[in-house]
Amino acid sequence: MTNGVFQIAIDGPVAAGKGTVSRLIAQRLQFLYVDTGAMYRASALIALRANIPFAEEAKIVEEVKKHTIGMHAPTVEEQDGRLTTVLLDGEDVSWKIRTEQVSQGSSIVAAHKNLRAELVRQQQEIAKTQSVVMEGRDITFRVLPDAQLKIFLTATDTERARRRHIELLEKGQDVTFEQIHTDLLERDKRDMERDVDPLHIVPDAWVIDTSTLSIEQVVDLIVEKVHTVEGS
Repeated sequence: MTNGVFQIAIDGPVAAGKGTVSRLIAQRLQFLYVDTGAMYRASALIALRANIPFAEEAKIVEEVKKHTIGMHAPTVEEQDGRLTTVLLDGEDVSWKIRTEQVSQGSSIVAAHKNLRAELVRQQQEIAKTQSVVMEGRDITFRVLPDAQLKIFLTATDTERARRRHIELLEKGQDVTFEQIHTDLLERDKRDMERDVDPLHIVPDAWVIDTSTLSIEQVVDLIVEKVHTVEGS
């Protein structure tokens, strides 16, 4: 890595705490937080709005290229619980991409090879000139394979489903724990078995199980590790 740029790559399954942890690390270190999952969610929202079935890869890629997906740290006016502000052609879609329909759709479109290639290209461009905390499903081995720090953040499926259930209830969505748990296991299966860049742990990744750790404990662990790596 050159020009003083430091890259933290974080992978892991849904609801492992990647977003919250990454956002707090970015704040502590003054890095840019990049939620790559939000880019796939935005792509799913684009497909929904254009009435394109999630299975129609070529049409989705063509449509996504017509739009601009952007992200920035929430402003004072945007402090409503979001981790990052996601813009689609300038429109704030931070919460519109967090519905269950978009969540399921994002997992489907994320399996499309050509869409992944386009979004990976955009993600790599972002990380070339600034220090980042980038999280997703393929960051450690596809997007930022040369990152100075690679992390695989995980938790038990029951704990992840519990977190996801609480999150959706707080947003007013009427869902049961059983449904969330079933959907989570289905999404895990898709993420780990897809043909293109399946979710997996790379040999040089630091695996952190967050099941019994607080968010603050996880953040402290990682920030301390960053300082160690920087000083070595």
